[in-house]
Amino acid sequence: MNAIEIAGEIDKSGNLLLKKPLSIKNKQVKVIILFEEEDVDDKLWLKSLTHNPSFNFLKEEPEIYSKTDGKPFND
Repeated sequence: MNAIEIAGEIDKSGNLLLKKPLSIKNKQVKVIILFEEEDVDDKLWLKSLTHNPSFNFLKEEPEIYSKTDGKPFND
């Protein structure tokens, strides 16, 4: 299977328009379309980040000891 890279665009109707004509004729082809991703909204990204348990290690740890716990260590 051979590959050809060619630029194009998709019009308002969803049709693929190529910038140049192809040299191959009367062939069945497979088309893979690569396009730029749209930017993710910063607020949505930050909201999902703060609710993701994978980042819990960044949160401040609760204070589990007090000054009255244990015995003083004098060396």
